[in-house]
Amino acid sequence: MENVLVTGGAGFIGSHFVKRILAAENVARVTVLDALTYAGHIETLGAAFLSPRLAFVHGNILDAQLVDDLMARHSMVVHFAAESHVDRSFAAASTFLSTNVTGTHTLLDAAMRHGTQRFVHVSTDEVYGPLVEGTATEESPLRPSVPYAASKAASDLIALSYFHTYGLPVCVTRSSNNYGPHQHPEKVIPRFITRLQSGEPVTIHGRGEHTRNWLHVEDNCAGIDAVLRGGTPGEVYNLGGGTDLTTRELTDHLLQICGKTWDAVTYIPDRPANDVRYSIDSSKAAAQLGYRPERRLEDGLAETADWYRRNPDRWAPLMRSPDPGGVLTASGGR
Repeated sequence: MENVLVTGGAGFIGSHFVKRILAAENVARVTVLDALTYAGHIETLGAAFLSPRLAFVHGNILDAQLVDDLMARHSMVVHFAAESHVDRSFAAASTFLSTNVTGTHTLLDAAMRHGTQRFVHVSTDEVYGPLVEGTATEESPLRPSVPYAASKAASDLIALSYFHTYGLPVCVTRSSNNYGPHQHPEKVIPRFITRLQSGEPVTIHGRGEHTRNWLHVEDNCAGIDAVLRGGTPGEVYNLGGGTDLTTRELTDHLLQICGKTWDAVTYIPDRPANDVRYSIDSSKAAAQLGYRPERRLEDGLAETADWYRRNPDRWAPLMRSPDPGGVLTASGGR
């Protein structure tokens, strides 16, 4: 029976993962370590928060003593905690470097000292940077173009260095853009849905030709779980969704789901460093771990829109934070 430490487990992807592994028979206890910043909320854990097998610790991954104390009691670590919003990284790069790089190092250092059996570092396809054509494999060079992606690329390399230098059994996952229920409304899909459902307009950067791959959060969590249980230490695994859409194509899907027309959409000049296209090859995870995304995009988007329609009490208060103006860009799916 395993004790699993999940950092950032009150965030969007982390909370879905916590609910998943709590259902596993070989998991004795799950501890969530979360700083509960603007994007982390206990409510995202739902009924899982009441499980006798779940412990919640309000704390920061930069707190070396706290991290060391927790690491001593856990055999597995899944590391989600990160600053993840691209636009915010433009104005607060130092915060992204501190949390994503130094925080990851703090965890790795403690894991090395305590002989952690498995450490999964959760990352993003944005570390590969823009690809005008072709698809990034796990062997492709890292060419991040914005502070957020650069901080994640650096944390990936630090994580892998702990395998090569110290033998710490680290795996890295890099997923495409995630979507699903409970996501913070600053992100692309929930912001679009909530504004349209409230009768507000949305705005697209550029000509809407930026391309992203979209992955339902449950499919990503299934892939991360497979890496935790069967991934080869020292390896990277791409986890893609198989559905590539331009911003205009995504917009069209969401307008139809919300019963709106293109009259609700306007265009503004593109933002700085808005990468034109991301694309990752997930065949390695498929061949080695049996990874197969199961959610159809149309079904997943409809389910997501329905959740936001039924739960305004969960997302409406978050909209009082500084509003980027309902702008729909091609990123923001973490």
